[in-house]
Amino acid sequence: MVIDSIANLINSLKNASQRGLETVTVPYTKMQNSILNVLKSEGFIADFEEKGKAPKKNLEVSLKYENGSPAIHGTKRISKSSKRIYKDVKSIYSVQSGYGIAVFSTPKGVMSDKQARKDNVGGESLFEIW
Repeated sequence: MVIDSIANLINSLKNASQRGLETVTVPYTKMQNSILNVLKSEGFIADFEEKGKAPKKNLEVSLKYENGSPAIHGTKRISKSSKRIYKDVKSIYSVQSGYGIAVFSTPKGVMSDKQARKDNVGGESLFEIW
C-alpha cells in the first residue's frame, strides 16, 4: 500500500481549516517541508515548525484565518503516483481567477505557479489550492 504524502498533507490542511483547528501535525518529509514553505510565502498558512527527532519527525502547521474564515477553501491533487502531470511554462495558468495557486516541482525546486512563470520554468504539477 502506497501512501500519497502530498495528498495526505493537503487534505489534512483543508479538513483542519474547515473544522476551525489552530494547528495540524503531519509526518515530516523534505518535499512537505518545501511545500509548506511555498504555502507560507503565498499566505495560505501562518507558520510551521519541525517537531521531534528522526525517525519520528513531524511538522506542526499553524493554520491561517481571516475574519474567522479559513485561508484554505479547497484543494485538488493534480499529479498522482499513478499518473504524473507535467506542464511547460506556456501551459501554466492561474487558479480560481488568481485567488489560488498551483504548486509545481521544478528543476529549481518546489514553487508556486506565479514563481514558475517568473523564473520561466515548468515542471510537475503537484496540486492546486485556493
